[in-house]
Amino acid sequence: MKPPISFPLLRVFTGLVGAVALAGLFATATASAAEVSIPIIVKDTTSNFWQIVFAGARKAGKDLGVKVPELGAQSESDINGQIAILENAVSEKPAAVVIAPTQFKALGKPIDEAAKKVKIIGIDSAADSKAFTSFLTTDNVQGGRVAADGLAAAIAAKYGKPEGDVALITSIAGVGSLDQRAKGFKEQIAAKYPGLKLVADKIADGMATTGLNIMTDLITANPNLRGAFASNLIMAQGAGQAIAENKVADKIKLVGFDSDDKLVKLLTDGNIAALVVQDPFRMGYDGVKTALAASKGEQVPEKVDTGANLITKENMDSPRSQELLHPKLK
Repeated sequence: MKPPISFPLLRVFTGLVGAVALAGLFATATASAAEVSIPIIVKDTTSNFWQIVFAGARKAGKDLGVKVPELGAQSESDINGQIAILENAVSEKPAAVVIAPTQFKALGKPIDEAAKKVKIIGIDSAADSKAFTSFLTTDNVQGGRVAADGLAAAIAAKYGKPEGDVALITSIAGVGSLDQRAKGFKEQIAAKYPGLKLVADKIADGMATTGLNIMTDLITANPNLRGAFASNLIMAQGAGQAIAENKVADKIKLVGFDSDDKLVKLLTDGNIAALVVQDPFRMGYDGVKTALAASKGEQVPEKVDTGANLITKENMDSPRSQELLHPKLK
């Protein structure tokens, strides 16, 4: 017959069982937290702007302890590709989804459908949907106004007054953010700068080479052209290259939107007069942070303006400008 277990041994045994059980609970809780997924879907994974958005989202995922799959098509013109990515992401049953819609009309119904299953947080560009739980973006109408002010100032600095022919180059038709920038630009020109005349309003196909060709044609066809606004990064790259190749920077003032190393060099060299720069890192970070809060049932703001800043050669070395022009991607 085995001797009975002494009380001290029993207490030790019971304590060990409790500790194991408690450790199991902690492990389960940790695993559960790690399984929270908030995918972010951008317009173009090859673009520097969207890489900065990813960097912000990645940092938020690290800070908040959630998984953030980085998704998107390889071109802003691949609308069907983004729709398929959204549908696949929702099928994985994430806590929420952050998306920058590529096209206003086309993404409306897919976002409506997705929102029936999961919280949808919009960033950057609008879509034809009222199903967003929250929407974080630059006030793109104001961004267009800022571009008009920057272009007028550059023309006035060269010619004495904000007068003369100007042009607008838009990357793709029907993109909410780009349409809003065009609206703000045109309204500001009409209201504030009667001496400026919009002589060309061009729509491209999302390719930098097309922006280059459009700007080259404008230079040739409009000998009195004094300025142009290229309303996104890709168009600014192409238009800036055309200004540089044709050596007309002193005559034609170009304002671009967004930034990368190419545009910063064009700005430094004087081929671009100014850049309207957003805060894509904040857009990515706050997008994920808002999505997590919404997934928990917390109250989140319906709209958040992430800001637009005019950067010129004169102010590009300021701490804030440097922070916007050279965000940390890792």
